[in-house]
Amino acid sequence: MKLANLDGRATILTAQGTIDVETSSGGRFPSHPDAAVTRVAEIRDWLATARPPADPKATLAALATEPARLGPPVTHPSQIFAVGLNYLDHSAETGLIVPESPLVFTKFSSSLAGPGADIPLPAPTCDWEIELVVVIGKGGRDIPESKALDHIAGFCVGQDISERAAQMAGATPQFSLAKSHRAFTPIGPWLTTPDELDDPDDLALTCTLDGETVQSGRTRDMIFDIPSLISHLSGICELRPADLIFTGTPAGVGYSRTPPRYLTPGSVLSSTIDTLGTLTNTCT
Repeated sequence: MKLANLDGRATILTAQGTIDVETSSGGRFPSHPDAAVTRVAEIRDWLATARPPADPKATLAALATEPARLGPPVTHPSQIFAVGLNYLDHSAETGLIVPESPLVFTKFSSSLAGPGADIPLPAPTCDWEIELVVVIGKGGRDIPESKALDHIAGFCVGQDISERAAQMAGATPQFSLAKSHRAFTPIGPWLTTPDELDDPDDLALTCTLDGETVQSGRTRDMIFDIPSLISHLSGICELRPADLIFTGTPAGVGYSRTPPRYLTPGSVLSSTIDTLGTLTNTCT
């Protein structure tokens, strides 16, 4: 199932058209995207049994090419976790030591943006990082790796935009603030439930800048896989429904190039993960 934020309402997207979750369920399920995410399993079961008709005026394919009506599938998560240096090739390109345990920082929810949103650049040193994003459906503490997948509502594509000058300024890097400017966290284009994926641990990620491929990797190359990340985080923090986990980026970021390469006004950043869809964000 693909659950989207369409015009601010929780909406199921299909090849035949759209299904407004609240209207089609007769009010059984909420219209707010965040509230719907917390009930994804129930909504998926209802969809399979009720088989509500789809509105053909907007199809999955049409919205994929014209995402302006789509907002972030989660709008106000209580927590956004991000994992640094979680791909060996990215660790190598930065020249930093491979972490022995997950390197975690936060991004703030005011930086969230939709899959077609413009990204205002506050400085000439803004960089790209495509990431697989895990959306938590069922919260908890001390979740064992063997049960971690039961706590996932779905997956989406994410970009962890970073203002590198601010990030590296001073004796201690300022990861969270440098990665939380307006629209620095585009996600989407929708939430895809786990049953649609053959293997979330082996998805292809591709990021292009003005049509040129700048990142290409697979989630199988993560140092810490999804179950281990969920177990690690829940061993410290209580995970809550609709929380987001950015799982790291493969090699190819602009900061590590010689010379460094950054986003510029007018640049178009396209971020694709197999079976999950594409973000297309223009820099301004």
